[in-house]
Amino acid sequence: MKLNLKNNSRIILTDIDGVCLDWEYAFDVYLQTHGFTKVDGGELKYDIGKRYGIDSDQGRKLIKIFNESAAIGFLPPLRDAMYYIKRLHEEHGYVFHAITSLSKDVNAQELRTMNLKKLFGKTAFERFVYLDTGADKDAVLAEYKDSGLWWIEDKIDNCKAGLDVGLMPLLMEHGHNMNYDDPKIPRIKNWRSIYEIITGDSR
Repeated sequence: MKLNLKNNSRIILTDIDGVCLDWEYAFDVYLQTHGFTKVDGGELKYDIGKRYGIDSDQGRKLIKIFNESAAIGFLPPLRDAMYYIKRLHEEHGYVFHAITSLSKDVNAQELRTMNLKKLFGKTAFERFVYLDTGADKDAVLAEYKDSGLWWIEDKIDNCKAGLDVGLMPLLMEHGHNMNYDDPKIPRIKNWRSIYEIITGDSR
């Protein structure tokens, strides 16, 4: 796909799970209904297997099942994402490109698109890139090479991949990344911080 980046100063690249939507909360509710509970300190683990005290392969299978279930169309927004994404779009003219390792299942993708439009409005997201469950994002990020766009993520490796191709990554803080410290990849707590960094408006 040939991207039109002429007005790239008004494009924000963003991950979805753990950045725009509260995937962890919804997934935890889903697993609890199926008899799984977090181990002590599990919220500090990125690997789902370690988080719930199960085999890592089983953890990946459960993620895929959840991501392809009807529940994926009804995830709540993460923290203050809904308020500030709408402000960035409606008041400042930014549009968002979603880059999400969800699933190759078309129905799951449609449910995610529906979920995002319902929460953030029909026009905030201009592009939806759906990768397979757990897939790396390097190839997609390379399409934006040297554009200097903002790239919002919660996975450290994906932030680094964006930095390597000339993007400006911001790391959404979670238990699994809160000890990461790199001045090139600022760690932020919420979308208010993102809004203030991008617009310079701290009101």
